[in-house]
Amino acid sequence: MSKLPTKKAILDWISENPTQTAKRDIARAFGIRGAARIDLKRILKELEAEGHLQKRKKTYRDADKLPPVSVLSVKGPDADGDMFAYPTEWTGEGAAPRVLLVAKDGDPALAEGERILARLTEVKDESHAYEGRLIRRIGTNPQRILGIFRKGSEGGRIVPIDKGADKEWMVEPGAEDGAKDGELVEAQRSGPKARMGLPRARVVARLGDPTAPKAVSLIAIHQHGIPDAFPDRVIEEADAQKPAGLKNREDLRHLPLITIDPADARDHDDAVYAHADDTPGNPGGHVVWVAIADVAHYVTPGSALDNEARKRGNSSYFPDRVVPMLPDRLSGDLCSLHEGVPRACLAVRMVLDAQGNKKSHSFIRGLMQSHASLNYAEVQAAQDGQPNEKCAPLMEDVIAPLYAAYRSAKLGRAARQPLDLDLPERKIVLGEDGKVASIDFADRFDAHKLIEEFMILANVAAAEELMRLKRPLLFRVHEEPSPEKLEALREVAQASGFTLAKGQVLQTRHLNNLLAQAEGSEFDELINISTLRSMTQAYYFPENFGHFGLSLRSYAHFTSPIRRYSDLIVHRALVSGHGWGDDGLSPQDVDNLEGTAKHISETERRSMLAERDTTDRYLAAYLSERVGGEFTGRISGIARFGMFVKLDDSGADGLVPLSTLGNEYFNFNADDQTLTGERSKLTLGLGQRVVVRLTEAIPTTGGLALELLEVEGRKLPRTSVRKGGKSGRRKPVNNARKKAKLNRKVKRSRH
Repeated sequence: MSKLPTKKAILDWISENPTQTAKRDIARAFGIRGAARIDLKRILKELEAEGHLQKRKKTYRDADKLPPVSVLSVKGPDADGDMFAYPTEWTGEGAAPRVLLVAKDGDPALAEGERILARLTEVKDESHAYEGRLIRRIGTNPQRILGIFRKGSEGGRIVPIDKGADKEWMVEPGAEDGAKDGELVEAQRSGPKARMGLPRARVVARLGDPTAPKAVSLIAIHQHGIPDAFPDRVIEEADAQKPAGLKNREDLRHLPLITIDPADARDHDDAVYAHADDTPGNPGGHVVWVAIADVAHYVTPGSALDNEARKRGNSSYFPDRVVPMLPDRLSGDLCSLHEGVPRACLAVRMVLDAQGNKKSHSFIRGLMQSHASLNYAEVQAAQDGQPNEKCAPLMEDVIAPLYAAYRSAKLGRAARQPLDLDLPERKIVLGEDGKVASIDFADRFDAHKLIEEFMILANVAAAEELMRLKRPLLFRVHEEPSPEKLEALREVAQASGFTLAKGQVLQTRHLNNLLAQAEGSEFDELINISTLRSMTQAYYFPENFGHFGLSLRSYAHFTSPIRRYSDLIVHRALVSGHGWGDDGLSPQDVDNLEGTAKHISETERRSMLAERDTTDRYLAAYLSERVGGEFTGRISGIARFGMFVKLDDSGADGLVPLSTLGNEYFNFNADDQTLTGERSKLTLGLGQRVVVRLTEAIPTTGGLALELLEVEGRKLPRTSVRKGGKSGRRKPVNNARKKAKLNRKVKRSRH
């Protein structure tokens, strides 16, 4: 060739020849030889930097992709009867990719021309680039019912489990989906609403025994009143949204921003990028970018979407499902920063010095395009010298600079000394049958800490920016422990042989000193748990009272508007403060700020309780097959009616009733949290190592009953009843009363 091809010509050729994308293939196709190959390499690097191509080892490929959740237009079946669809929105070069629709049992029949929301999986096939599974038809929002199926002579009926629901549903013959009498089922309304008689429904999922693992989270959702069905108007608004363009936004698509999330994440609301600061006067400094999905563009004040998001307050997470704050059209698609897809964002550019102190920040309303969707494990492996194909091209310009900036940020964190608790997170792993397969410790990499630290910096910048602009906002407030809780912690520390100084203004460094004393000792976990229990509950408020745990003067949540309404309020305040549009804080938002703060603080606690109850039930179901087994653990709580033991393997908490501790009185000392036997002088206190036997596990409530066998390696002494004396044992009760008491005590101790 006499001249080099244009960028468009190269992209068109790559799109038409996806299997021949090595540089030599491209050179051969355009007749490029000799020194001209250097110019070709330059063009390919420019295309890569512009986000049009991604280099994988020695090949290049079109970077334009469909989001994992996409709106599709259905085409009629082909000669083989296969249904295909095409994206309704395609910004890539070349023809839109073809999607094979893979139907599941119970999916409705689709007609040509219908618009659907589908979850996509990329495949390598000559006839199609993706496989899609139906989430729902656009514009449809079938009502879901959760209840117990009762078999009738013909068909049956569904009795809802909702506390406030008194309406039953009729299931006609053929709509039972094989459900058996007494099973928990999920159903959806079928047919038009009748003027008389019971409404009709068809079973869409059989969940089996109401006490089985698959039912656990659904029951918790309904018991705690967490809204899990979106009203029709909300779905209609979400489905009508279109991707934001570049109008009134800064183009950030050239920045190699990446998302780093758990491997099973379905939405990505934050992206990061860092590079060395080359400006004079900041040697060793860094520039850190944090880009967050621009939810405020789609969820505007007073809309149906806004009212529903405020009502929910936040998303709720369970081992087997998520109840999102926003419909999937937004949470999984338009507001998710998917790889290779242009997405609206609010971004903050922060300049750090070599010691990790934030020197300056600036906010931008922009349009970004994620250069890669990565998970924590693969990013950490790459940093540790084992990059995979996806990470290898990003090491020098993206991953290594992120870790360099994090090393500086760590210095700043160490200087301010936030509370440094070390409580490994236990993760419930479910099998395909919905039962608990194992209880694992969640991995904790530097990659996790990197993202956490950059999110904290961005949240601080948002609070400081809105204070500078004198705009109303919701602060994330965490106050210092009460004197009573602090004194209780001091007593636990002293009983364990450690000290927590008195007579000074409490700072997090004092608590960190206590944690450092206990580190590596047999009381390590006890001191961490006791310190956590001494903390107050964080909450949202329009006034700034600081964040004690993070040791920060000003803090606001900015980084997760997909799943927290508080962050959406902060985004709107930034939009108003910078004059970026008419979708900022409304007068109603400002007037209701204190009420909103109280409401979303309550919905956050509601979700936490539902999530904890679900975990307890899963653990009880898991352990119900091991009743009679012996377990090691540590005393984690003392009460007048008994003591709680945290089991080592699972992290579950069980109750040892006082009535099982021997034929003697045990005196309860609330001040030092101990139980002392009147005759044996056995003293039971927080943190002691014990061996217990599991005597009962109740999956429906999450209650565990234990029998104490050993304390600190010594078998529990057996004492007889003194003549003429009274026994510490309680009168025998029937099993039903025993279970009810156990459940009440467990619940009372947790709340």
